[in-house]
Amino acid sequence: MTRTEEILRDLVAFDTTSAKSNLSLMGYVQANLADQGVASRLVHDETGQKANLWATIGPETEGGLILNGHTDCVPVEGEVWQSDPFTLTERDGRLYGRGSADMKGFLASVLAAVPQIRQMDLQRPVHLAFSHDEEIGCIGVRSLLRDEAVIAAKASACIVGEPTLMQVVTGHKGGRAYRCHFTGRPVHSSLAPQGQNAIESAAELVIFLKQVAQELAAGPQDADFDLVHSTLSVGKIEGGTAINIVPASATVTFEFRNLLEVDQEAIFARISAEVFNRILPEARQRFEGATASFEQIYEYPAHAIAPDAPLVTTMKRIVGRNDHSKVAFGAEAGLFLRELGIPTVLCGPGSIAVAHRPDEYVERSQLLASDRMIIDAVRSLCT
Repeated sequence: MTRTEEILRDLVAFDTTSAKSNLSLMGYVQANLADQGVASRLVHDETGQKANLWATIGPETEGGLILNGHTDCVPVEGEVWQSDPFTLTERDGRLYGRGSADMKGFLASVLAAVPQIRQMDLQRPVHLAFSHDEEIGCIGVRSLLRDEAVIAAKASACIVGEPTLMQVVTGHKGGRAYRCHFTGRPVHSSLAPQGQNAIESAAELVIFLKQVAQELAAGPQDADFDLVHSTLSVGKIEGGTAINIVPASATVTFEFRNLLEVDQEAIFARISAEVFNRILPEARQRFEGATASFEQIYEYPAHAIAPDAPLVTTMKRIVGRNDHSKVAFGAEAGLFLRELGIPTVLCGPGSIAVAHRPDEYVERSQLLASDRMIIDAVRSLCT
């Protein structure tokens, strides 16, 4: 095993599913850095059970490079794996394990590079920014981006090591998800006209959401994405208790993913107006006590950086590819840009196509490419 593979083996062994604490993994990372003479500190969430990590290598000056990755992963429950998902297993040049691609492979590359980075004549600092709860809406990194030390660093570039097969990615879609809760009036189903059916209100919303999705598909497009337009989809409908009771409650869970040119707030404003200006008033004609409410599940902004931006040009030279793309999945890049104004690209080992699936893997060749990329990026941007 290379040093990167050894560290990846250790990282995969920590079950950092988003519903669980990541503090054991962060303790490992801090010990690893301390062994190399690098101080780090944690920024905890409100529960104290999860944390982000911030570490700086090099001079305490403004500028420099942030290497960002998230420590959480998605669950394995209900999946059938050929090997233990929390034991890194090699088969035919592929390293299998939960999070190996998304995105502990990149974190391992970063940690393995620290001794070499420490030997460089750094003129600008290298910052490590490891986050929690990315998988459930880029939640954790927000407290890190509000931290005084992170703000004061005024970094000039950021690499988010999401699995891109080492291609330079210049943008990702934004996203929001909501639950819309409806209440009605339950009655015996034989007296259905005397009640207010909450599922019918939910169905009205689903029909409207399909219309919005069609409008988004016909709206602004960006050819750098595989799916060139914004999207909206309903993921879940819940309601009712029995066939012979008019439902008193129903919930519609939906999400949309938008291009940078498409205003998230405008999309939600349309949906909200439909609920409160049409669907709910119609329900209250049958039952005055009917209600509707929205619960936001997550929100993260879209991201884009110009293809000819200096950071993009430098990264293309480093990875030896002159092409670039954008991705439909969400990432923390948009937050680094929105909150701190830092030019940011996505570039990391592995493929998103195998992430969030049984037998997730990263190829050894991808880790080697990631190792080279990190060292070359630090050399180009910080020395």
